[in-house]
Amino acid sequence: MKSMGKVLIVSVFALMLFDAAQVKAQCAMCTTAVESNNKSGASTTKGLNSGILFLLGVPYLLAGAGGIIWYRKFRRKSIPMEVPREKLNLN
Repeated sequence: MKSMGKVLIVSVFALMLFDAAQVKAQCAMCTTAVESNNKSGASTTKGLNSGILFLLGVPYLLAGAGGIIWYRKFRRKSIPMEVPREKLNLN
């Protein structure tokens, strides 16, 4: 059963990787401005790409930092327990 779940997860990620389609998510004016600046040799496109990568990376960094903090705070610590061996009276 566990191997079936792994196969399903791997196949979903493979489909996501190989079925990537190019999309246009900018408005018409932004696209025109970036294309004209790119043709003229301006560095606006580099700044736009850097901004997109920054906006893409910040949520992952925050989620990773939160995961690390959660893991360090709530992981099980090995504490030696010394319990005396006595009979329990349940009356």
